[in-house]
Amino acid sequence: MHRTRRIAIPVILILVVLLRPDGPARGVEGMHPVNDLDRIDFAAAGLGITAEDVFAPRSVSLVDGICKVNGCTGSFVSDEGLILTNHHCAFRAVQEASEPGRDHLMDGFVARARGDEAPAQGYTVRITEGYRDVSADVLAAVDEDLDPLARARAIEQRIKEIEVATERAVPGVRAEVAEMFRGRTYVLFSYTYLKDVRLVYAPPRDVGNFGGERDNWAWPRHTGDFALLRAYVGPDGEPADHHADNVPYRPRTHLRISDAGVEAGDPVFLLGYPGTTVRHRSAAFLRHEATVRLPWIVDWYGWQIELLETASSRRPRDRMRLASRLKSLHNTHKNHRGKLQGIARLDLLARREAADRRLAAWIADDPSRERRFGRVLPGLTALHRTLSAVRPAELWLHHLRHDPAYLDLAFTVHEAAVQRQKPDLQRERDYMDRNFDQTLEQLAVRTRTVVDEVERALLLELLRRGGDLPAARVPDGLHRFVGEAGRAGAERLVDDALVRTGLADADWCRRVARMSPEEQAALDDPLLALAARLYPAWERQRDDVRRRRGELDPLLAALVEARQQALGRDFVPDANGTLRLSWGRLEGYDPRDAVHYRPLTTVRGLIEKDEGRLPYRLPARLRERAIPDALDVPVCLLYSTDTVGGSSGSPVFDRSGRLVALNFDRPWEATINDYAWDHAWSRSIGVDLRFAAWVIGEVDGAMHLLAEMGVASPEGR
Repeated sequence: MHRTRRIAIPVILILVVLLRPDGPARGVEGMHPVNDLDRIDFAAAGLGITAEDVFAPRSVSLVDGICKVNGCTGSFVSDEGLILTNHHCAFRAVQEASEPGRDHLMDGFVARARGDEAPAQGYTVRITEGYRDVSADVLAAVDEDLDPLARARAIEQRIKEIEVATERAVPGVRAEVAEMFRGRTYVLFSYTYLKDVRLVYAPPRDVGNFGGERDNWAWPRHTGDFALLRAYVGPDGEPADHHADNVPYRPRTHLRISDAGVEAGDPVFLLGYPGTTVRHRSAAFLRHEATVRLPWIVDWYGWQIELLETASSRRPRDRMRLASRLKSLHNTHKNHRGKLQGIARLDLLARREAADRRLAAWIADDPSRERRFGRVLPGLTALHRTLSAVRPAELWLHHLRHDPAYLDLAFTVHEAAVQRQKPDLQRERDYMDRNFDQTLEQLAVRTRTVVDEVERALLLELLRRGGDLPAARVPDGLHRFVGEAGRAGAERLVDDALVRTGLADADWCRRVARMSPEEQAALDDPLLALAARLYPAWERQRDDVRRRRGELDPLLAALVEARQQALGRDFVPDANGTLRLSWGRLEGYDPRDAVHYRPLTTVRGLIEKDEGRLPYRLPARLRERAIPDALDVPVCLLYSTDTVGGSSGSPVFDRSGRLVALNFDRPWEATINDYAWDHAWSRSIGVDLRFAAWVIGEVDGAMHLLAEMGVASPEGR
């Protein structure tokens, strides 16, 4: 397979937060980019590895055994493309492999032979190959005379130009520019993208999701959140679409699993693709989150959860179709409630306001600083005050466009027609030539989640809620359908649309997405017509978001610069979906008065929790194998590495770089990690791979998979 040449160029000057002097391997704040590992003192962190062991630009390293699986992280655990990741990351693949009479979500999935592996449609595997700094190139596209909207568009355009030019110069590579510090530093990452991914193994849901939503974002935990996928390539070794002739991908290296595991106090480190943090923001941003965005999402997601749970309880087919959506809603809903509680419990807003006042005083103390930074904090406060006024309407339109599956499909199909009329580099990203096939695949995936009863209720409820908005914020043509007064008209509109639309057919969606707007209009599909009616409002809102970004980016860049100067140190950049490293140790914490949590759970606790009914219901075959010798098998671990959403599936290593666990969650107190981190309460949760091996081999009898991973069978330990 063609490999891009890695480029070892220092990218951004980021000093690692200094290790605290009160013990080796204590967790520290920061998910460190792989392009800046040489600034880490691995020995002081208690780790027996070096930066080059983790990421070596010109030789094999641990990074070569790690990949991104959709929004999660995966680990190659064999030279035959076998990937270990979380059960909840493979959840949709398991859901889609199921069918009436064969519920793999409930019963689990084991491919006894390669031919039994099930296609994981819509899944991609991304492998980091190299990086280089493109900050100067990106920022050269803007000048001080540009208005905020033009500035944002110019940066977007330049990033697309860089990505497309890179892919043309090096065929087979996937290029993506990541913004490390808002408005300030940009890094071009090169990836290999694998498009043929197949489901190999998943435990029963009552293992992979043991404890359900009751235990989600909680400790102690006894959840077997692991699964196995396999990546395939064409016979020539190049990335290829799914085909019977494809062969397993052969990674440069695969990770070695430790038989010994780790114990309390042991140092660990984590590599993965964390999502997004917002730790370098002002108090005005945090106030907006706490008073506007988070409460809105909690309310709306709570309503959706009740709707989907009711629909799921009525028909097994609907339960399978809605399972992935419902799980995602539950996860976000509980996470956002935890964030709201954490902001209040930690008095985080008051602390951030105090930090801003100290910074403002430092700026005002020097005329040159006042000239350079004087408008930063007032500017951010004014922008977030404006945002708070318009955000409810923007959230409503965003979720009207995305949450009802039919309208999401209609918008995507209509927007494809509009955007594909433009030159490639002027299109929105999803409709560029390099992305369009994947967009069409996601259309097909979304059609498989459609339940008419649910889509009808979602549309009607969102239209009803539109009546609470200022009339000027309701798109043209919708006024007579919103609010209680528009209920009867909305019901007629929606019922007619659901009867006559073709959007439930994946092939129809893919075909129509390639038509012109005029050809689509001639189809007289009512939902496409509704999407076309709403599309101008959607475009205006998207430009409003861009305009704000054009205003925010220079202010946020200056804010970080000012804080770095005031504190006399640099910061680790906020997480942004790129490969990062964090470290800590296996350790408990004290969440409340007189309560101490230990950092390891066992099969004994799993059996103690079993009530024979959801969410604590174990499969009979697991209980049968939980003989006395197995009761002390570790199930889950608690450790002080810095993680955030998107860290799911990230490999957890012992001090020597051997794989010991898979990260999958944080306790309730650590849901606040997006905004702040502290050693006292920031903990992460992983499933111990000794438990995974016991379930795979002893409970499900898949010894061939243990052999492929080089793991000793449970009997051999």
